[in-house]
Amino acid sequence: MVAGRAKLSTLTFLLCRSCFNYTLSVGLHSSPKKIRAFNILHQCGNFFLDNCIKSIPVGVLLSWPTFAPCNFGCCQSFSTQASLAEIVDGVLTEILSVMANSQSSGEELCAAYIDKFCNDKNLSGAIRLVRTLHDKNIALPSSAYNRLLKAAVDENDICLLCQTFKDLLLSCKSLNSSTYLIFAQAFIKENDIHCLLRFVREISDLIFPSSTTVMNRIIFAFAECGQVDKALLIFDQMKSLKSKPDVITYNTILGILGKCGRTNEMLKEFVAMKEDGLIPDIVSYNTLITGLRKVGRLELCLVFFREMCERGIEPDLRTYNALIDSFGKYGNIEESLRLFSEMKHRGICPSVHVYKSLISILRKMGKLELAVAFSNEMKESISNRRGPNYIQRKNR
Repeated sequence: MVAGRAKLSTLTFLLCRSCFNYTLSVGLHSSPKKIRAFNILHQCGNFFLDNCIKSIPVGVLLSWPTFAPCNFGCCQSFSTQASLAEIVDGVLTEILSVMANSQSSGEELCAAYIDKFCNDKNLSGAIRLVRTLHDKNIALPSSAYNRLLKAAVDENDICLLCQTFKDLLLSCKSLNSSTYLIFAQAFIKENDIHCLLRFVREISDLIFPSSTTVMNRIIFAFAECGQVDKALLIFDQMKSLKSKPDVITYNTILGILGKCGRTNEMLKEFVAMKEDGLIPDIVSYNTLITGLRKVGRLELCLVFFREMCERGIEPDLRTYNALIDSFGKYGNIEESLRLFSEMKHRGICPSVHVYKSLISILRKMGKLELAVAFSNEMKESISNRRGPNYIQRKNR
């Protein structure tokens, strides 16, 4: 019964593709009506293709007459007697045939096969197919990688998850942020730190020198899903590996510690960063100032503000936003106004947020005339940025 359904599904797929190939060969050189027919068949072909792949059980042997390759291409079934390599080779042959006949990238077909392998819990086949497609320079959509990683997560096997992630890193040039997040989320309920650190060491050796970039993204993903301590463990591990922390790594760690209010640790890592011979950039100083202002350490904010200026690093809008807002909220309006004047002198246009913050503080302090003056200045600044055409449209 299962074999019969598989035969029918595969026959439907072959017939659909036969129609598609025939229309492809004659439709583009015919009337507009035939071109419309071609478009309809193309859409139908994609629908049947996806559903036929999903309906064929892996391991079913199809024993029925072979169709001529000139009409149907090379379509091989998943056989009970076939090895994993033979199954993947058959899938690859089918993918290449469809790509050659339809002149498409084959991404949807590849993703459908990956999805099928995962649904059948055949992760070995899925990983082997990913590797083979990579070797053939055939691109996969990011959804296919994420599907494979989620399948590994569903198995509740951290070792398998780590191996799958390593295979993905080797099989494609780059993974998107959602893929890293899926990997990190799998460790929320997993306390096997030794497995995680072993994975970090293996990655460092496996894809060096690009491993530092990968580590940075892993650290960020762990922090994003609330696993700060594990992110810091990975960072500490990096210090003893080939893939040493770079400026981006340290900036990420400064941001993590600053958000958690762990400013003493943040300051310690900032010192370590400079001791490692790395030069802090504008992001480093802004992250440091933002973290310090949250706990009210304004004097240190000014110390690092002066230090960055002495190093020749020009403060930007974010730097001034943090300082002006902080000093104003802590009652030092004079310092806020001085920084505001300095910002404009440097040619940095104040944001609406800065204006509103100053106006609110001045009103609370009873300095209403100055608050009104800043309010008018803000309106004029907004008008100048949007231009006269915007004002005319708004007044209609």
